[in-house]
Amino acid sequence: MSTLVICIIVVSTALLSVVVVGGLFYLIVKKYFDNEQKVRMLEMRIEEHKESLRVVSPIRLQAYERMALFLERISPNSLVLRCYRPGMDMPTLQSEMTRSIRDEWEHNLSQQVYMSSDVWQKIRQAKEEMINIVNSSAATLERDAAPTELAGRVFATVTQKDLPTDAALEYMKAEIKSHFE
Repeated sequence: MSTLVICIIVVSTALLSVVVVGGLFYLIVKKYFDNEQKVRMLEMRIEEHKESLRVVSPIRLQAYERMALFLERISPNSLVLRCYRPGMDMPTLQSEMTRSIRDEWEHNLSQQVYMSSDVWQKIRQAKEEMINIVNSSAATLERDAAPTELAGRVFATVTQKDLPTDAALEYMKAEIKSHFE
C-alpha cells in the first residue's frame, strides 16, 4: 500500500474517532442539561405547590370550620332553641326550623369548593335528613299541637337513631385528620 492510502486511512480513522467522540460528548452534555432543566422545572412546581398549600390550607380549614358550625346549628338542640319563640304555633315552628336549615345551607354553599365530594355529600345528606326529621315529626302531630310537642317529637326521633349531623361531622373530622396531620 502506498503511503498516501495509509495517510488517508489514518486521517479518516482519526476524523471518524473525533466525530464519534464528539457525537457522544454532545449526547451526554445534552442529556445532562435536559435533566437539569427537568429538575429545575420540578423544583419550581414543588415551590408553587408549597405556596399554593400555604395559601389554600387555611382557607380549606376555615371551610371545614364553617361547615362544622353549620352542622352544629342544624342539630336539634341548637335548631329548636334558635327558632322557637313564645306564642308560636306548631306549623310556624316547623316552617321556621326548615327555613333556618335551608338559609344556613345557602349561606354556606360556596364552601363545597374546598372539600371533597364525599364530605360535601355527607353534609348535604345530614341537611336533608334534618329537614325530613322536622317535617315527618310535624306530620305525626295535629295542626293545633303545641310547638313544644314538635320539639319533643324531633328529639324523640333523633334519640332513636344516630344524629345525622353527628355522622357528617365525624366523617368531616376524619377527612381533616387525613389531610392535615
